[in-house]
Amino acid sequence: MSDPPGYTTAAHDGEKAVGVDEVDYKKDVTRPGDMIETDPALDQRITRKLDLHILPWIFILWLLAFIDRSNIGNAKLDGLVKDLKLTGDKYNTALAVFYILYVLVDIPSNWLLKIVGGGHWLSAIAIAWGIVGTAMGGVKSYGGLIACRLLLGACEGGMFGGIILYLSMFYKRHQLMFRLGIFYCAAPLSGAFGGLLATGLSKINYHGYNGWPWIFFVEGAITIVVASVAFFFLPHTPSQCKFLSHEEQWHAAHRLRLDLHGASSAEQVEEEHFSWTAVKLSLFNVNTIAMSLNFFLILIPIYSFSLFLPSIISGLGYKAVHAQLLTVPPNFLAFLMVIGVSFLSDRIKMRGPLILGRRQLSSNRLYPANRLAQTRHQIRRDLLRRSRNVPLLAPRAGLAE
Repeated sequence: MSDPPGYTTAAHDGEKAVGVDEVDYKKDVTRPGDMIETDPALDQRITRKLDLHILPWIFILWLLAFIDRSNIGNAKLDGLVKDLKLTGDKYNTALAVFYILYVLVDIPSNWLLKIVGGGHWLSAIAIAWGIVGTAMGGVKSYGGLIACRLLLGACEGGMFGGIILYLSMFYKRHQLMFRLGIFYCAAPLSGAFGGLLATGLSKINYHGYNGWPWIFFVEGAITIVVASVAFFFLPHTPSQCKFLSHEEQWHAAHRLRLDLHGASSAEQVEEEHFSWTAVKLSLFNVNTIAMSLNFFLILIPIYSFSLFLPSIISGLGYKAVHAQLLTVPPNFLAFLMVIGVSFLSDRIKMRGPLILGRRQLSSNRLYPANRLAQTRHQIRRDLLRRSRNVPLLAPRAGLAE
């Protein structure tokens, strides 16, 4: 086995011995037959450091991403529709246009992530959508709202796939599922946190802006500040983690090579080139098609839930402030379930059964609303049950990885 940093490699066939510190750690220096497991204690120490220095930033960025895309639902309760005269289907159109560029930029964004580096790229697009989100507070017309929603989708489109690719460059496959769950549980938590935040921000009356503009101003500004700081702290690869010693950097990269077996290590992601053959293999792969369809069906209720929940609760007769606060319980329940399902998935090292099981439990509640005359109590119970859909996303992402 090639020696870790701090050691000297033995000379082979007349070669001069060389210190490992002289080796470019971004290259695979493992020789055939040298595939042995890394030290478990060292492996755990590396994982703890990665969890401490990377996961909090990823969690916060995804939390802010979901807040900034769904806060339009909170703004609606505080006068957005009335002030911009969003009659007919204009509000629904403003929600839908977000996903046009969101879908189109996803794959190109991951390609740019490889070129720029994950730490800088994820932070940069977060700064970009923070600027757009802040600008939404100043819109005065329907056209301005549409333009901002389009740009917001373009900026956020690379975040989800980028985070999955980014985390896979640091964690082994059996470690990845729980980390994906940690990052994705920020989505339901954003619904709980965003509702509380919107309740306070909607009461601000300053400089001619009343209520809903301050939801966009403050939440967008928070994103800009957090992402600007993350730009200087998120590493690109294990070999660039300043919080790891030279020995830990070497082992962090080496353990990914040992875990490879057809997956993508950090080194391969950096060195591989664009190939149309690879694109065709990805697009026409049966597993890819099946997972994409599954993902599509899961997202329909989830995004409907996040965007329309404040309006649904308001329609039950609650005032705007109470409606904002009542978005907290179902989202917090979904947060807890994401953590639980993700932890279980990593513990038993199974993805598919958990996805299908949770999907079955959720689907029996997804009936058209006009089929039943529901009381307030029944709808509250139904909203809590619909939160079961959210934990499906993290195992699905882990299975795809």
